[in-house]
Amino acid sequence: MDSLTIIGAVSVIAAGLTIAIGSIGPALGEGRALAQALSAIAQQPDEASTITRTLFVGLAMVESTAIYCFVIAMILLFVNPFWNFMVERIGG
Repeated sequence: MDSLTIIGAVSVIAAGLTIAIGSIGPALGEGRALAQALSAIAQQPDEASTITRTLFVGLAMVESTAIYCFVIAMILLFVNPFWNFMVERIGG
């Protein structure tokens, strides 16, 4: 197996792990935030609009972590600097 194949395989595996591991934390965080928001709305129904607005802002912040992981995975798959370096070095 040549070095270009190894770099390609490692890039695909790293991209998969990035998405898999990087989405677990935000998913758990969003679930917990939603559970706490529903509990707060159940205790104080008059403040539902404020709680909901704050919840959506918080969910957007948490979701940005998963989006960053997605961007890193796309960079590893399509704009991998190691791949370009090896292609130039090999001359192919």
